[in-house]
Amino acid sequence: MASYKLNSENLSKFSGSAAIPAYDRSDVKVGIVHVGIGGFHRAHEAYYTDQLLHKEGNKDWGICGVALLDFDQKIYQTLKDQDGLYTLIVKELDGTLTKTIVGSIVEYLFAPENPAAVIDKMAHQDIKIITLTITEGGYNYNEATKKFDFANPLIQHDLENPTTPKTIFGYLTQALKARKEQHLKGVAIQSCDNVQGNGHMIQNMLLSYVEKAAPSLVEWIHANVTFPNSMVDRITPATSLVDISALKENSGIDDAWPVVCEPFKQWVIEDDFAAGRPAWENVGAQFVADVVPYEKMKLSLLNAGHSVLGILGALKGYATIDEAVHDPAISQFLKLYMDIEVTPVLGNLEGVDLKSYKHSLIQRFGNIYIKDQIDRICSETSAKLPIFILPTINAQLKESGSVKLAAFVIAAWAIYSLGFDENGNPLVIKDALAEVLHQKAIEAKNEPKEFLSIESVFGDLKKSEVFVNAYRESYDDILKHGVEKCVADLNNEILNKI
Repeated sequence: MASYKLNSENLSKFSGSAAIPAYDRSDVKVGIVHVGIGGFHRAHEAYYTDQLLHKEGNKDWGICGVALLDFDQKIYQTLKDQDGLYTLIVKELDGTLTKTIVGSIVEYLFAPENPAAVIDKMAHQDIKIITLTITEGGYNYNEATKKFDFANPLIQHDLENPTTPKTIFGYLTQALKARKEQHLKGVAIQSCDNVQGNGHMIQNMLLSYVEKAAPSLVEWIHANVTFPNSMVDRITPATSLVDISALKENSGIDDAWPVVCEPFKQWVIEDDFAAGRPAWENVGAQFVADVVPYEKMKLSLLNAGHSVLGILGALKGYATIDEAVHDPAISQFLKLYMDIEVTPVLGNLEGVDLKSYKHSLIQRFGNIYIKDQIDRICSETSAKLPIFILPTINAQLKESGSVKLAAFVIAAWAIYSLGFDENGNPLVIKDALAEVLHQKAIEAKNEPKEFLSIESVFGDLKKSEVFVNAYRESYDDILKHGVEKCVADLNNEILNKI
């Protein structure tokens, strides 16, 4: 099949192979700046916005995508070369592919190349919303102190060089300062990351920074900027070379960086926007007064479930999440963890069929066509577990409930951090704290509790005798018998008590 480079000039050639934008992209005005234009944003917010642009009266809501970090240059260059276009490939449960060329990103900037352009764009009067996917670790939050981490060298740089920032906090501060000085309206700053109370998190962390960097701006932010919470959900694995070549060969679309994802998607948003918002509810988003029950459920079940499957699956030598969830013992372990340790501490979930939701998660994790890489799921675990699993542990400890399964996962992570699976194969550990984790994992071989001494991850969890005992028992068992036997034995022990 003949193939053509994906760009505006060739767009009409793809109408037989994929859904293409039916709106005039040249008539779309940017109203949203999005920071972090990776796979998830392009499978989620950018897709919702693309669908909305197909409806009348929404042309003011185009997206300017900002690549914030040095290693984001590839995605910036790809979008620039493709006029902001990319292909979203939905891998259905039956193996069929639904392909959509998304056109909502109509402008793109590379922050390290031109910081001033990013600041100016964020400060432009047309911009009503600044959205973020900066990962769980991007909020510069210290789990031990529960405060903003001013010791971060990048934060120190931004304080000393305000006009050439490197972090989101430096950029937002300069942009909001410019809006204030130009007597412009405020904006909504909306996190789309897997952080509980993500709107509150970015608000608190930004204000902590502003109080030191530009204290006169604090009052204006309180009066003019809103920080809506949101819950986001769509499994989006890393794009593989196979995905790229198959798209080119089977559909004729030469796309340097398509996005693959599952069919399921969800976006629950607190309706608190300072300067107006798109009618995303017309394309499937939910606007609610309180996001907390939804996000708590999703973070504690889906995101934590991913981490459970990733850590246990990695030790077994599995490469993808579907392999792990199709291991009967690991799947049973996850179901027990969700039922026994997570569900009792979720609180009131009025209108939510929790049993059905948990069942759907097992189906979604098991989609054999998604092939979500375990090393992607396990990346930056030090930033994920304090958000996904520690709240469940702390809530159970407070109620004198079960922490045995969660302790097993933490023990498995300590062993994972030694850097090898149980077959002796090296593990690729991608984590900002990789060196610390590895060192503490080595120390844990003599004293398992040492791994829990990483306060930025675990806080004061090592002070809980109940948790430490459960963790130590699991750690010793896994080292002695291996994760497969230990998972099976633990499942049987718990099932016999039910």
